[in-house]
Amino acid sequence: MLRATGMPPRRSRWTWIADVLLAVVLAVGTVSADLGRSTYDDRPRAPRVTTSASASASTPASAAPAPPIPPREQDSTPAQQTDRKLPPAEPWELALAVLSAAPLALRRRYPLAAFWAVLAATGLFHLGEITEDAAVFTFASALIAAYSAATYSPYRVPALVSLAAGGIAFGTLSLLPEIDRGLIPLLVLLPVALAANLMHAWQQRGRAQQEATRLAVERERSRIARELHDVVTHNVSMMTIQAGAARKTLDASPDQAREALQAVEAGGRAALAELRHVMGLLTMASDGPDPAATADLAPQPGLGQLTELTGRVRGTGVPVELSVTGTPTPLPAGVDLAAYRVVQEALTNAVKHAAGATVTVSVEHAPGELRVAVEDTGGQRRSRVGGSGRGLIGLRERLALYGGTLSAGSRPHGGFAVLAIIPVEVE
Repeated sequence: MLRATGMPPRRSRWTWIADVLLAVVLAVGTVSADLGRSTYDDRPRAPRVTTSASASASTPASAAPAPPIPPREQDSTPAQQTDRKLPPAEPWELALAVLSAAPLALRRRYPLAAFWAVLAATGLFHLGEITEDAAVFTFASALIAAYSAATYSPYRVPALVSLAAGGIAFGTLSLLPEIDRGLIPLLVLLPVALAANLMHAWQQRGRAQQEATRLAVERERSRIARELHDVVTHNVSMMTIQAGAARKTLDASPDQAREALQAVEAGGRAALAELRHVMGLLTMASDGPDPAATADLAPQPGLGQLTELTGRVRGTGVPVELSVTGTPTPLPAGVDLAAYRVVQEALTNAVKHAAGATVTVSVEHAPGELRVAVEDTGGQRRSRVGGSGRGLIGLRERLALYGGTLSAGSRPHGGFAVLAIIPVEVE
């Protein structure tokens, strides 16, 4: 399995422009250098020797005879020079010259693919007769591609293997240009510049990873807070109302008080069960044996538990009607839980803020979507002082994960309504 070291930071518009310009400059330079064919002389040329007879015939009588050429000076004349012009560049050579640099435009997005594309185009390009200047440009393109593979590839092992194979290929295929004095500054300064840029890229990647970790921690904290709010608020609200009812009816109607206290006990048990479930998920270890196999965890609630939920609320004295229409289909666990939390939060708000109201819960399994509506008739609206609104905000965030929407507000003829619409894939 390939091991990723972390994706590079997201590319900006300027990095795209810079990479495209770099590829264009190197491609144009390679093509121009290959078109500027140099002239060489590799035919043997005999040294010129001036004889005394010809010298006397071509010089005036009064002129002194020319001194003979010393043997050392005659031997020092180059025995071979080039005077052969390279053939014109073929179209396929020019195309490969462009391809030897064009992949650098994607060197940050696909570093390994760009490196191998540059290496392959360079190897094919060197099959023809190219100039030394063109070889310098292809070497620079390959060097930048290798640097990009080492810097931006998220896969450490394939990148190291590719660089080693590329180095061997350059050495065995004789793709390196001839080193002269003009190349020495390039060979010295270019690695220094690439190393400095590599350090800067590593620092940027480290900062990006830290920022991503911070955002992930914040999202997880928000998710945990939302889950705990949904678990605790409903049951504690039910317990509070039942405890108040038991206190008021304790002397006048001990039987009703006893039922209210039993409801408080049931609500407390339900709250503890759901809290145990959430805390069990939070304390699971990611390594070792499967912790879910030994953890005593109840399944997450869903629409199948709406009858129990409405029954508990009905036990507090709030009339609740539940209706389910359409053909139920298997729902993803997250969608099922989100729909359940919508009903739970809406019922909690109705109990807390609409004393004496009648609540209607409607679940409609429509084609391609799930509609959950909770409406109350208003009753005696209690003050909402102390409410943070976190419940509805958390529901919107939860539904947004699945492409759903939530609308909540007062009804035209009194009361409050909550409507959630969640898209469902039809198999």
